[in-house]
Amino acid sequence: MNLSIVTPDKTVFEGEVDSSTFPGTGGTFQVLNNHAPVISALEEGKLVYQTTDGEESMFISGGVVEISNNNIIVLVESILD
Repeated sequence: MNLSIVTPDKTVFEGEVDSSTFPGTGGTFQVLNNHAPVISALEEGKLVYQTTDGEESMFISGGVVEISNNNIIVLVESILD
């Protein structure tokens, strides 16, 4: 799957991932290959994704994720330190 994480200022990450986990407003959810199409609001929390190099994570302030045809686009307000 291709994952793109974008803030208003820049693209934070773009690349292939095996899985990703998001802090949805209704609870945390995971996306794997061939996931059904979804658009979901995200709340502040930990976004985790698995690449061939290992697990990466970041804290986001909230945003929106769109999942379609093994492409994931995440629009986040900001990355928290």
